[in-house]
Amino acid sequence: MLTAGIDMGSKFIKTLVLKDGMVLGKAIVPTGFEPSASASKCLEQAASEAEVDISSIDHITSTGAGRKAASEANTDITDVGAAAKGVAELIPEARTVIDVGAEDGRGIKTEADGKVVDFAVNEKCAAGAGAFAEAMSRALEVTLEEFGNLSLKSDKTIPMNAQCAVFAESEVVSLVHAKTPKEDIARAVHDAIASRVVSMVRRVGINESVALVGGLSHNPGFVDAINRGLETQVVIPDNPEFVGALGAAIVAGERNK
Repeated sequence: MLTAGIDMGSKFIKTLVLKDGMVLGKAIVPTGFEPSASASKCLEQAASEAEVDISSIDHITSTGAGRKAASEANTDITDVGAAAKGVAELIPEARTVIDVGAEDGRGIKTEADGKVVDFAVNEKCAAGAGAFAEAMSRALEVTLEEFGNLSLKSDKTIPMNAQCAVFAESEVVSLVHAKTPKEDIARAVHDAIASRVVSMVRRVGINESVALVGGLSHNPGFVDAINRGLETQVVIPDNPEFVGALGAAIVAGERNK
Protein backbone atom coordinates (compact mmCIF):
# COMPACT_ATOMS: atom_id res chain seq x y z
CA MET A 1 0.00 0.00 0.00
CA LEU A 2 1.25 3.45 -0.93
CA THR A 3 0.34 6.33 1.38
CA ALA A 4 1.49 9.88 2.10
CA GLY A 5 1.38 12.25 5.04
CA ILE A 6 1.47 16.03 4.68
CA ASP A 7 2.35 18.08 7.76
CA MET A 8 1.16 21.64 7.17
CA GLY A 9 3.32 23.55 9.64
CA SER A 10 3.16 27.30 10.14
CA LYS A 11 6.69 27.78 8.77
CA PHE A 12 7.46 24.60 6.82
CA ILE A 13 5.45 21.89 5.10
CA LYS A 14 6.79 18.35 5.39
CA THR A 15 5.64 15.45 3.22
CA LEU A 16 6.51 11.77 3.50
CA VAL A 17 5.62 8.90 1.15
CA LEU A 18 5.29 5.47 2.75
CA LYS A 19 4.98 2.00 1.23
CA ASP A 20 4.17 -0.89 3.55
CA GLY A 21 5.97 0.81 6.44
CA MET A 22 9.04 1.84 4.43
CA VAL A 23 9.83 5.50 3.71
CA LEU A 24 10.28 5.95 -0.03
CA GLY A 25 10.59 9.72 -0.19
CA LYS A 26 10.22 12.91 1.78
CA ALA A 27 10.40 16.64 1.16
CA ILE A 28 10.24 19.93 3.03
CA VAL A 29 9.35 23.37 1.65
CA PRO A 30 8.56 26.77 3.22
CA THR A 31 4.84 27.25 3.85
CA GLY A 32 4.86 30.76 2.43
CA PHE A 33 1.78 32.85 1.70
CA GLU A 34 0.03 30.14 -0.37
CA PRO A 35 0.00 27.01 1.80
CA SER A 36 -2.12 25.00 -0.65
CA ALA A 37 0.31 25.58 -3.53
CA SER A 38 3.27 24.87 -1.24
CA ALA A 39 1.65 21.61 -0.13
CA SER A 40 1.23 20.54 -3.76
CA LYS A 41 4.86 21.38 -4.47
CA CYS A 42 6.04 19.46 -1.41
CA LEU A 43 3.96 16.41 -2.37
CA GLU A 44 5.37 16.50 -5.90
CA GLN A 45 8.94 16.59 -4.57
CA ALA A 46 8.34 13.70 -2.15
CA ALA A 47 6.66 11.63 -4.86
CA SER A 48 9.53 12.37 -7.24
CA GLU A 49 12.09 11.18 -4.68
CA ALA A 50 9.97 8.08 -4.10
CA GLU A 51 9.77 7.58 -7.89
CA VAL A 52 5.99 7.22 -7.85
CA ASP A 53 3.12 9.11 -9.46
CA ILE A 54 0.87 11.06 -7.11
CA SER A 55 -2.11 9.37 -8.76
CA SER A 56 -0.79 5.98 -7.59
CA ILE A 57 -0.88 6.96 -3.90
CA ASP A 58 -3.76 5.07 -2.28
CA HIS A 59 -4.50 7.53 0.53
CA ILE A 60 -3.15 10.91 1.68
CA THR A 61 -3.70 12.29 5.18
CA SER A 62 -2.80 15.83 6.22
CA THR A 63 -1.97 17.21 9.64
CA GLY A 64 -0.67 20.45 11.12
CA ALA A 65 -2.10 23.90 11.68
CA GLY A 66 -3.03 24.29 8.01
CA ARG A 67 -4.15 20.71 7.35
CA LYS A 68 -7.45 21.82 5.79
CA ALA A 69 -5.50 23.65 3.06
CA ALA A 70 -3.93 20.47 1.68
CA SER A 71 -6.22 19.97 -1.31
CA GLU A 72 -4.72 16.59 -2.29
CA ALA A 73 -5.43 15.04 1.10
CA ASN A 74 -8.25 12.51 1.43
CA THR A 75 -8.49 12.90 5.22
CA ASP A 76 -6.82 14.85 8.02
CA ILE A 77 -5.70 14.29 11.61
CA THR A 78 -4.70 16.64 14.42
CA ASP A 79 -1.07 17.49 15.17
CA VAL A 80 -1.38 15.65 18.47
CA GLY A 81 -2.67 12.44 16.91
CA ALA A 82 -0.08 12.46 14.13
CA ALA A 83 2.86 13.08 16.50
CA ALA A 84 1.70 10.27 18.79
CA LYS A 85 1.40 7.82 15.87
CA GLY A 86 4.78 8.78 14.46
CA VAL A 87 6.56 8.38 17.79
CA ALA A 88 4.86 5.02 18.43
CA GLU A 89 6.41 3.80 15.18
CA LEU A 90 9.91 5.17 15.81
CA ILE A 91 10.23 4.98 19.61
CA PRO A 92 7.76 2.29 20.78
CA GLU A 93 8.79 2.57 24.42
CA ALA A 94 7.96 6.29 24.64
CA ARG A 95 4.82 7.22 26.58
CA THR A 96 5.42 10.98 26.74
CA VAL A 97 5.86 13.01 23.56
CA ILE A 98 7.07 16.61 23.37
CA ASP A 99 6.47 18.23 19.99
CA VAL A 100 7.77 21.78 19.56
CA GLY A 101 7.59 23.60 16.25
CA ALA A 102 7.87 27.19 15.09
CA GLU A 103 4.69 28.58 16.60
CA ASP A 104 3.50 26.16 19.26
CA GLY A 105 4.37 23.18 21.40
CA ARG A 106 2.52 20.08 22.57
CA GLY A 107 2.91 17.70 25.49
CA ILE A 108 1.28 14.32 24.80
CA LYS A 109 0.72 11.27 27.00
CA THR A 110 0.23 8.10 24.95
CA GLU A 111 -0.38 4.38 25.11
CA ALA A 112 1.76 1.71 23.43
CA ASP A 113 -0.14 1.85 20.14
CA GLY A 114 0.13 5.63 19.85
CA LYS A 115 -3.34 6.27 21.21
CA VAL A 116 -3.52 9.67 22.91
CA VAL A 117 -4.41 9.53 26.60
CA ASP A 118 -4.04 13.24 27.38
CA PHE A 119 -2.37 16.32 25.94
CA ALA A 120 -1.69 20.01 26.50
CA VAL A 121 -0.98 22.63 23.86
CA ASN A 122 0.87 25.93 24.12
CA GLU A 123 -0.55 27.87 21.19
CA LYS A 124 -1.20 31.31 22.65
CA CYS A 125 2.38 32.52 22.98
CA ALA A 126 5.43 31.94 20.78
CA ALA A 127 7.65 32.23 23.86
CA GLY A 128 7.40 28.47 24.23
CA ALA A 129 8.26 27.64 20.62
CA GLY A 130 10.86 27.93 17.88
CA ALA A 131 9.86 31.39 16.70
CA PHE A 132 10.95 32.78 20.07
CA ALA A 133 14.44 31.26 19.73
CA GLU A 134 14.70 32.64 16.20
CA ALA A 135 13.69 36.14 17.34
CA MET A 136 16.19 36.09 20.19
CA SER A 137 19.01 34.94 17.89
CA ARG A 138 18.31 37.95 15.70
CA ALA A 139 18.45 40.19 18.76
CA LEU A 140 21.91 38.80 19.53
CA GLU A 141 22.92 39.09 15.86
CA VAL A 142 23.90 35.41 15.52
CA THR A 143 22.51 32.63 13.38
CA LEU A 144 20.02 30.22 14.90
CA GLU A 145 22.61 27.43 14.73
CA GLU A 146 25.20 29.58 16.52
CA PHE A 147 22.58 30.56 19.07
CA GLY A 148 21.89 26.95 20.05
CA ASN A 149 25.57 26.10 20.41
CA LEU A 150 26.33 29.32 22.34
CA SER A 151 23.96 28.21 25.07
CA LEU A 152 26.09 25.13 25.78
CA LYS A 153 29.09 27.32 26.66
CA SER A 154 27.36 28.81 29.69
CA ASP A 155 26.75 27.42 33.16
CA LYS A 156 25.02 30.49 34.56
CA THR A 157 21.34 30.83 35.38
CA ILE A 158 19.84 34.19 34.45
CA PRO A 159 16.05 34.31 34.93
CA MET A 160 13.97 35.93 32.20
CA ASN A 161 10.76 37.36 33.57
CA ALA A 162 9.02 38.39 30.34
CA GLN A 163 6.12 36.13 29.38
CA CYS A 164 5.86 37.52 25.84
CA ALA A 165 8.34 37.25 22.97
CA VAL A 166 8.08 40.99 22.28
CA PHE A 167 8.90 42.00 25.86
CA ALA A 168 11.53 39.28 26.14
CA GLU A 169 13.38 40.80 23.19
CA SER A 170 13.55 44.09 25.11
CA GLU A 171 14.89 42.14 28.10
CA VAL A 172 17.59 40.61 25.89
CA VAL A 173 18.56 44.04 24.60
CA SER A 174 18.89 45.24 28.21
CA LEU A 175 21.17 42.29 29.00
CA VAL A 176 23.29 43.15 25.95
CA HIS A 177 23.64 46.75 27.12
CA ALA A 178 24.66 45.42 30.53
CA LYS A 179 27.48 43.58 28.72
CA THR A 180 26.13 40.16 29.67
CA PRO A 181 28.02 37.53 27.65
CA LYS A 182 26.06 36.23 24.66
CA GLU A 183 26.39 32.64 25.79
CA ASP A 184 24.74 33.49 29.14
CA ILE A 185 21.88 35.25 27.35
CA ALA A 186 21.45 32.32 24.98
CA ARG A 187 21.20 29.89 27.88
CA ALA A 188 18.70 32.16 29.64
CA VAL A 189 16.51 32.21 26.53
CA HIS A 190 16.60 28.44 26.09
CA ASP A 191 15.87 27.94 29.78
CA ALA A 192 12.85 30.24 29.44
CA ILE A 193 11.50 28.29 26.46
CA ALA A 194 12.13 24.95 28.16
CA SER A 195 10.48 26.03 31.42
CA ARG A 196 7.23 26.77 29.59
CA VAL A 197 7.37 23.46 27.75
CA VAL A 198 8.26 21.47 30.87
CA SER A 199 5.40 23.09 32.80
CA MET A 200 3.01 22.12 30.00
CA VAL A 201 4.27 18.52 29.87
CA ARG A 202 4.02 18.07 33.63
CA ARG A 203 0.30 18.82 33.38
CA VAL A 204 -0.24 15.66 31.32
CA GLY A 205 2.29 13.58 33.26
CA ILE A 206 5.82 12.47 32.49
CA ASN A 207 6.40 8.77 31.87
CA GLU A 208 9.62 7.14 30.75
CA SER A 209 10.80 7.38 28.15
CA VAL A 210 10.28 10.90 26.77
CA ALA A 211 10.45 11.54 23.01
CA LEU A 212 11.26 15.01 21.68
CA VAL A 213 10.19 15.79 18.11
CA GLY A 214 9.59 18.85 15.95
CA GLY A 215 11.94 21.37 14.39
CA LEU A 216 13.26 22.74 17.68
CA SER A 217 14.71 19.29 18.43
CA HIS A 218 17.64 20.30 16.21
CA ASN A 219 18.58 23.08 18.67
CA PRO A 220 21.21 21.69 21.11
CA GLY A 221 20.68 24.53 23.57
CA PHE A 222 16.97 23.78 23.81
CA VAL A 223 17.58 20.02 24.13
CA ASP A 224 20.03 20.65 26.98
CA ALA A 225 17.55 22.95 28.72
CA ILE A 226 14.74 20.38 28.35
CA ASN A 227 16.94 17.60 29.75
CA ARG A 228 17.82 19.72 32.78
CA GLY A 229 14.19 20.80 33.26
CA LEU A 230 12.82 17.27 33.11
CA GLU A 231 15.83 15.76 34.90
CA THR A 232 16.03 13.05 32.26
CA GLN A 233 17.49 12.48 28.80
CA VAL A 234 14.91 12.86 26.04
CA VAL A 235 15.05 10.55 23.02
CA ILE A 236 15.20 12.26 19.61
CA PRO A 237 14.53 10.21 16.47
CA ASP A 238 16.24 10.80 13.15
CA ASN A 239 14.56 13.57 11.15
CA PRO A 240 12.40 14.71 14.09
CA GLU A 241 10.69 17.36 11.97
CA PHE A 242 9.11 14.60 9.83
CA VAL A 243 7.48 12.67 12.69
CA GLY A 244 4.10 14.36 12.18
CA ALA A 245 4.14 13.58 8.46
CA LEU A 246 5.10 9.98 9.25
CA GLY A 247 2.22 9.67 11.70
CA ALA A 248 -0.18 11.07 9.11
CA ALA A 249 1.08 8.59 6.49
CA ILE A 250 0.57 5.70 8.95
CA VAL A 251 -2.97 6.89 9.68
CA ALA A 252 -3.58 7.12 5.93
CA GLY A 253 -2.77 3.41 5.68
CA GLU A 254 -5.13 2.56 8.53
CA ARG A 255 -7.95 4.55 6.99
CA ASN A 256 -7.42 3.11 3.53
CA LYS A 257 -7.87 -0.39 4.90
